[in-house]
Amino acid sequence: MDDHSLFRESLSRLLEAEPEFVIAATCARVSEALDVLEREPIDVVLLDYDLGDEQGTALLGEAKRRGYAARILMVTAGLSDAGTLRAFEQGSAGVFLKHSPPAQLVEAIRKVAAGGMWLDSRAVQSLVTGATTRAEEQQSAELLTARERSVLKAVFEGLSNKEIGGRLQLSESSVKTVLQQLFDKTGVRTRSQLVRIALEKHSHDWLRD
Repeated sequence: MDDHSLFRESLSRLLEAEPEFVIAATCARVSEALDVLEREPIDVVLLDYDLGDEQGTALLGEAKRRGYAARILMVTAGLSDAGTLRAFEQGSAGVFLKHSPPAQLVEAIRKVAAGGMWLDSRAVQSLVTGATTRAEEQQSAELLTARERSVLKAVFEGLSNKEIGGRLQLSESSVKTVLQQLFDKTGVRTRSQLVRIALEKHSHDWLRD
């Protein structure tokens, strides 16, 4: 599955030369691939990450949700660290980089079809970096300063910035600065979103006395 027809056709001819491979279909869009998976017993899907106005991870998520047995190998020019991590979390059986030798792709397909995983050495590094970065971001998001915790509790009580400043002996601009820090740490934009994420994920820590 790739949005470039020339690449799809060239890759199909390459793989058809292998006696044990049968090309069931070539697709450019996620909806086309899902239709094929619905009606055909597919062993391996070769999936590009960048599909123009779509991302290959959309197929990963939907195929997993529908319970399709096909194993999915990402064949891509490159993935960000976060993209590599996301692909594996959503069920990818491997990442193969397009500039690698064709013989390696044949090997990768065989390995994935047999139930194994395929990881290019550069993809391994990307996966490790992506996981490390996420862990650091989560750790950063979970750690609130005493002032941030105090402002957050006041937000829960429905106090205005002026009222929070009066309680904590802060200027109104300082309260706004702390609120922005809370927004940045949680990835939200409004007070209501901040309250919701604090309740759902961090009430045991952020709202403790």
